[in-house]
Amino acid sequence: MSAHDKNFSAAKSEIIFFDDFISNTLDRSKWNVEITGQVVNNEQQAYIDSTETLYIQPGDVDTAHGSLVIHPRYRAGYVTPQGESYDFVSGRINTREKMEFIRGNISARIKLSAGTGLWPAFWAMGVDGEWPRNGEIDIMENTGEPDWTSVALHGPGYSGETPLVNKQYFSATNNATAWHIYSIDWTASDELLFKIDGELIYRATRPMIEYYGAWVFDSKKFLILNCALGGTYPFKTNGVRSPYNGIPQATVRSIQNNETKILVDWVKVSAEVP
Repeated sequence: MSAHDKNFSAAKSEIIFFDDFISNTLDRSKWNVEITGQVVNNEQQAYIDSTETLYIQPGDVDTAHGSLVIHPRYRAGYVTPQGESYDFVSGRINTREKMEFIRGNISARIKLSAGTGLWPAFWAMGVDGEWPRNGEIDIMENTGEPDWTSVALHGPGYSGETPLVNKQYFSATNNATAWHIYSIDWTASDELLFKIDGELIYRATRPMIEYYGAWVFDSKKFLILNCALGGTYPFKTNGVRSPYNGIPQATVRSIQNNETKILVDWVKVSAEVP
């Protein structure tokens, strides 16, 4: 470890990105809204730019201000600009070219919905090169099961079915449908520390990563928040094939009844400054 890394905690840290969704609408100076082009992982949704799927709800007893809502919807036969047809639409936003960073403390306060086959995620993706050489950091993923969330790293030699993954199981009274702070300390050149509510749940070190492939966590990343539906990860968790890949009828009904929402109270990135 370099002297720079050892002294990180003693160095001055400042917030370089913060959004607590206090505005009435999504702040487009901070976020890009993605529209579906190529769909990967056999996911069953199209991403659209709409207040149906991405909006700000007023603050309440759990949120000081407002919160971002990612709200999947059932829209049978929705056709994308590329001519592809989907029965679900959802939301995905990112900070590419608006906020990119190398190392820092990244966190978000998030509340999930239960529903087999949902695939919400809070993650970071590398700016340079194609996946997986650009490096992917999954700070929070879930497949609709309320008793756990997962973290993972993807890079050359450890992509897709990556061995660098961990699940954190919750208590029945404080599961993933409650508010939690999902975070990562990406401040050193030789490890990444994943946390939930400040508790360390997984540490990935440079030797662990380089056992499988190149370390690709010294380059710029940007943030992504989304809620996919069905696809590879949910299917491999639940084995559901019908009526949709990874999505059972009970979840379809929940989406049709507008009961499925991913809430984000705030997102923050802090980084060391000279």
